[in-house]
Amino acid sequence: TLFPVAFSCCMKIAKEIPKGILQRVERFDVQKADGLCHLEAVILYIESRKFCVSPWIKNVKKWMKKKRLNSHHKCSRRLRKKQNSKMEKKREREK
Repeated sequence: TLFPVAFSCCMKIAKEIPKGILQRVERFDVQKADGLCHLEAVILYIESRKFCVSPWIKNVKKWMKKKRLNSHHKCSRRLRKKQNSKMEKKREREK
């Protein structure tokens, strides 16, 4: 079972996750075991609800890695496009 987040920190974490649930995740955060929070957890946001799962679940780790790579590529593509656009405008002004 998945455990909803009651406070700002996860107090319990699920040790397994049902198949297909990761496809419904809108976004996620990683909770570190430092400061106020005492558990390492991945907080999954699904349909305006928060669920805490173990960061050591194999398919969660794989999914997070894939999501991070995809978001990095999107950002770097946007940045390159913006830089190329600036260079083209600069060349136009120099003519």
